[in-house]
Amino acid sequence: MTLAELMAGHTPEADYEGWVTNDDYVLAVDISAAKDGAPGTYVVVEIGVAGLDAQLNPTTQDKTYIRAGQSTTKTGTQRSFKVSGDRYVGDAFQDYALSHAIKYGTGNAVSVPYVYFCLLNGKGEKGVASIIVNSDASGNAGESAAVDIELKKLGSQPVDYTYSASAS
Repeated sequence: MTLAELMAGHTPEADYEGWVTNDDYVLAVDISAAKDGAPGTYVVVEIGVAGLDAQLNPTTQDKTYIRAGQSTTKTGTQRSFKVSGDRYVGDAFQDYALSHAIKYGTGNAVSVPYVYFCLLNGKGEKGVASIIVNSDASGNAGESAAVDIELKKLGSQPVDYTYSASAS
């Protein structure tokens, strides 16, 4: 499913206030060959996904100063997404991420533009991430084949993103 297809049934409210569940967040990636599509053409990471763990992993530097003691300075943030769930053959994201070229690829060959935002208010971020496949079909006999895929920020920091139907 593309982002435009998903959002056809949703109208974000910029001033939304209230509780949010994990199901209210959207991760969508550009799997096109050119990697220059409009966000509306990005594929949504959803079918077979049981968990989407969006992490902000800060990098810090600790120093101790005379008479001031220990001090911590934040030096950066590494955005990552951990996608876990069951293998679904036919899902555009899973088929792409679990393709031979991506599982064994390196560098720019495994990078994808992404958007991550809240369905309720449309606010989030846009960036580029590397796809890292940790498991492409694990589990016991008789169970669904489990997948474990990570996306980690590549290059520049993500930028603010607000979903707009007209921009998609």
